[in-house]
This record gives sequence, C-alpha cells and structure tokens, in this order.
Amino acid sequence: MTVKKITPVLLVDEVEPCISFWKERLGFEVAIEVPEGSRIGFVSLQKAGVELMYQSYASVEKDSSFSAHGYAQGPTFLYIEVDSLDDVIVATKGAKVVMAERKAFYGAREIGVKDPAGHVLTFAQFGD
Repeated sequence: MTVKKITPVLLVDEVEPCISFWKERLGFEVAIEVPEGSRIGFVSLQKAGVELMYQSYASVEKDSSFSAHGYAQGPTFLYIEVDSLDDVIVATKGAKVVMAERKAFYGAREIGVKDPAGHVLTFAQFGD
C-alpha cells in the first residue's frame, strides 16, 4: 500500500472566516465550496499542491451518523514548513500569536498563530 496524500479536515463553527484567512493572507485558492443553507458547510483550499479542508459542525451533523460536537475537544495543531518565515510573519500580522518567533533546537525558525477558528498553525523555516 502506498499513501498518496493526507489532507487535514478542520472542524469549525464557521467556515467563512477561515477561507478569508487562507486566501487573503496566505494566497490559497478555493478548490471546492459546498453550501450549507445560507452558510458554507465545507471548503477545500489549495496552493502549490498543498490542500487543507474546513467543515462546519452543522455540515458534519447532516452528513454523518455521528455527533460532530463529540469531536469538538480542542484545537488542531498543524506544523507547516515554509520557505520564508519573514513572509509568513507579514501575512499573518494581526493574527493571535500563540508562540513567539523562536529558533528551535532542531534548527527551525518558527512562529505559532491561531486561525480564525482557534486552530494552531506553527510555521517553520529550516536553514538560514
């Protein structure tokens, strides 16, 4: 068996603020958008072969046989390797910083911010 791809699906109360965050700040594009009433229930965002998805709890409740709120136990943590941490710092200005810029013992320069739904995004640049 070969694993070809792993894509995180982050559950949120509201999808729309997350779309704005990734599009406007980080240059991602909407690949798939599924309405849920007057809101967006699901979105797939992509950039340069990288993909992540957001789905509202309300949408999961309608799509699944399990209770989505049973899974609302805390934020998801994503570790994201980038080529320029300086560009990320500019792009995420105003986002809640949960880990100040630091140099990790394993050689990465890192910063951690929250997305609009409260998920923690650690951006890391290796080298220089």
